Amino acid sequence: MSAPSRAFRGRAVGKLRRNRMALVAMFVVGIYALIGVWLTAADIAVAASAGEGGDFAGDDRGSLFTAMTLDKVDSRVGPLGRRGWFEDELPEARARHVKYYLGKVQKALRLKEPTYRAAALDAIRFGEHRIAVSEDQARSIADAIDKGYHDLDSIGDLDAPEARDSLPRLAALEQQIESLFTPLTGWRAVMYDFRMSLGTDRQGRSTAARAVYSIKVALQIGLIVGLISVLLGAVLGAAAGYYGGWIDHAVQWLYSTLSSVPDLVLLAVLAYMFTGSYFDDTSRPFISLIPVYAAMCMTFWIGPCRVIRGETLKLKELEYVQAAKAIGYSRPYILLRHVLPNTLHLMFINFSLLFIAAIKFEVVLSFLGLGVKAGPSWGRMIGEATQEVINGNFWQIGAATAFMFVLVLAFNVLSDALQDAFDPKHVG
Repeated sequence: MSAPSRAFRGRAVGKLRRNRMALVAMFVVGIYALIGVWLTAADIAVAASAGEGGDFAGDDRGSLFTAMTLDKVDSRVGPLGRRGWFEDELPEARARHVKYYLGKVQKALRLKEPTYRAAALDAIRFGEHRIAVSEDQARSIADAIDKGYHDLDSIGDLDAPEARDSLPRLAALEQQIESLFTPLTGWRAVMYDFRMSLGTDRQGRSTAARAVYSIKVALQIGLIVGLISVLLGAVLGAAAGYYGGWIDHAVQWLYSTLSSVPDLVLLAVLAYMFTGSYFDDTSRPFISLIPVYAAMCMTFWIGPCRVIRGETLKLKELEYVQAAKAIGYSRPYILLRHVLPNTLHLMFINFSLLFIAAIKFEVVLSFLGLGVKAGPSWGRMIGEATQEVINGNFWQIGAATAFMFVLVLAFNVLSDALQDAFDPKHVG
């Protein structure tokens, strides 16, 4: 890289560091990135342990590191459709939650074989909560709760003003439910409170945990799609701009043809093509995302290709490129050594733009049922929340939208700052 180019990079970095909004955006993106690395490392550790015959994910000694693995995020942590922490549940909803926990215990106690009963009671887990009493104690507490619940049920509508005197009895039933489970302390108590902070979905899964785990999915899709699309677009655009002739005509025809179809329609068609194929396997989350990667990369490379082609047309006429030709360097060497490195700032800017686009299109495709099909994602959460919204429960759609909004906003601010700092047309 030439000395003027290095000086330009130094001025650009200095300008970026003086942009306070950009620094805040970088901090936010950094937090999201750290969460994504943590969740990815935990999933890899669990997969490696399973391959060696271990049970790292199910072992309590896994501590906080494995508290947010895919199997735990997709497991039930409480009653169905529970509201978030600052929205008080109505008495009728609290009674339904009591009935939910009671039904789980009674179902286990109805089994005739003692070994099966013990195993079924041990299998009752809600996040960090485990059954903490013996079988006889569980039966005694369950009978008492069942009697108290039927007494409440005979009152009628617990939300009615005249049923206010029954609320202490409902609170007593909730305390009896709590006595069935191990009291939580330390990080387990903090983690369970976090899981319940934004309530649960219609399957009893933690909304907060699913929203946080979706960060990993969003970053994974944005990173892979952004890198592949930029690299593919840069190579094709540089080759078209530098060599010209039939290569330039072929590349222009290809991206003009693909650009004539609306992006969302083309993405939906390409994603649908993989339905029922080898890659449509929900038991392997990474494999099931390959259709999403392929569909996005087949359209997202067009933007970087056009930009890099235009820049290459300008760069190949500059004196240092002409000097390299006069010395006798081959055209591939000049392209790779002198042309492409001087388009890195454009690749960087386009990557940040495509990163955002990939996240937003994943949400749309997953909402339509053509994107992420295994594990949580913000698009799936929004799609699954439609019935909850009708019932006045906005926690799941609100959590997914808020997490996505913060990441996209931070990357938008960072992308503008990168373009302002590194694009020569914006440098004052």
